[in-house]
Amino acid sequence: MLTDNKELYVAHGSMPLYIHPKMANRHGLIAGATGTGKTVSLQILAESFSELGVPVFMADMKGDLSGISKAGTLNSFIAKRQEEFGVTFQFQGYPTRFFDVFAEKGHPLRTTISDMGPLLLSRLLMLNDTQSGVLNIVFRIADDNKMLLLDIKDLRAMLSYVGENSRSFTTQYGNISAASIGAIQRGLLNLEDQGGDLFFGEPEFNIYDFLQTEQGKGVISILAADKLLNSPKLYATFLLWMLNSLYEELPEVGDLERPKFIFFFDEAHLLFDDAPEVLLDKIEQIVRLIRSKGVGVYFITQNPLDLPESILGQLGNRIQHALRAFTPRDQKAVKTAAQTFRQNPAFETETAILELATGEALVSFLDSKGAPCIVERAKMLCPQGQIGPITDAERAQAIKQSPLYGIYEKTTDRHSAYEILQEEALLKQQEEEKEILNKQREQEEKERIKQEKQWQAEEGRRINNERRNSSRQSPTERMFGNMLSSVGRTLGTQIVRSVLGTLIKGK
Repeated sequence: MLTDNKELYVAHGSMPLYIHPKMANRHGLIAGATGTGKTVSLQILAESFSELGVPVFMADMKGDLSGISKAGTLNSFIAKRQEEFGVTFQFQGYPTRFFDVFAEKGHPLRTTISDMGPLLLSRLLMLNDTQSGVLNIVFRIADDNKMLLLDIKDLRAMLSYVGENSRSFTTQYGNISAASIGAIQRGLLNLEDQGGDLFFGEPEFNIYDFLQTEQGKGVISILAADKLLNSPKLYATFLLWMLNSLYEELPEVGDLERPKFIFFFDEAHLLFDDAPEVLLDKIEQIVRLIRSKGVGVYFITQNPLDLPESILGQLGNRIQHALRAFTPRDQKAVKTAAQTFRQNPAFETETAILELATGEALVSFLDSKGAPCIVERAKMLCPQGQIGPITDAERAQAIKQSPLYGIYEKTTDRHSAYEILQEEALLKQQEEEKEILNKQREQEEKERIKQEKQWQAEEGRRINNERRNSSRQSPTERMFGNMLSSVGRTLGTQIVRSVLGTLIKGK
């Protein structure tokens, strides 16, 4: 709820509790056990930032945040809170756009393999250091050869190409093992099974489409995450990609009177579970520096211990709902949460955390000078939008009425690494077939010449044999031949004489 002084009135203890807009980019935390009111607190903050004119992004884990797009209604509980706090809620809906990686409950969200980069992709594929190194090499080879990596088929083709030609790349890029290539390919297969192939491709989402306002209110972008949460690594990596994109794209603006964008990271523990040191360093760097881009990041989680101390120490605005101390780890979490607050002498913080009712919280925000206020035990205000989900029909109508409708719904497939390598493979195949054909022709010509030489040799041998046979006649054969020659000559002479005699008598 926005006050006349443009402060975010979100809770009420012994006095109204506000988030100062200038301090909103100093990040924040909403923590508490399941069922203690974290989702409602998230909705209250999102509505307040929207009223301030600040765009908001949040993930809808259970499907019940979509009601923020529709005006709420008065009930006995809200009426009691209004009377208790001395305020009157102006029930209203807020400008909302719905997104979904799977393109089922909102506009599709896509990025390219190249834009995701090898570091985040290694996290997504759960690669070890050696495999991550090979993936880095593959990206480098693609860049050096001007091959775009847009979708999973591009990366698959590139991996096959590098694997088949690994020896030619070893000297320049380092060792590339077939085992690592195989592990990455298996990781891509698992990612496709989780629906990750829908996330990679074009048109790539323009991060500035999150930074929109309508009629002076910040647009609230809601990611449908109920299905996405079944693939926790994809969910966490996707949100981290968004944070990194904001960090890379937005210009430095310093400390503004109000933030440019607020990013709510629900189920934050998924971001840090089993994260390698290099990734934790990257997250810490983003969280530390992104506030100078005018972006505030608010983590939502059950247990404050889910976040590394290096991150937890940067979260200035805190809402701590009840925790349950059933295990030693839970007891440690309660103690840690209590120690992060500036103590209030009016109550014991550690005890209060265990006693909080649903909708109550320990609240500490930064004052106008950036110092943490003394922790207050407070009740959260009520949302002015609807608590609970809208219908599927209402969601579908909101999607179609969105100015983004039609921009991201249809996929495109540019000429990229897959097509280039396919063309090269086809050209190579054609050259190989041509070479094979030429060799066949050469072989046939050699065979023809060989057969011709053989025929000539055989013909020469036949003639020689005949000559040899004629020169090797026996005495009887010679005598018989001479007799035939003599008889032939005698007969010839007689025939001639007979002919001449007949001619003379005729005269």
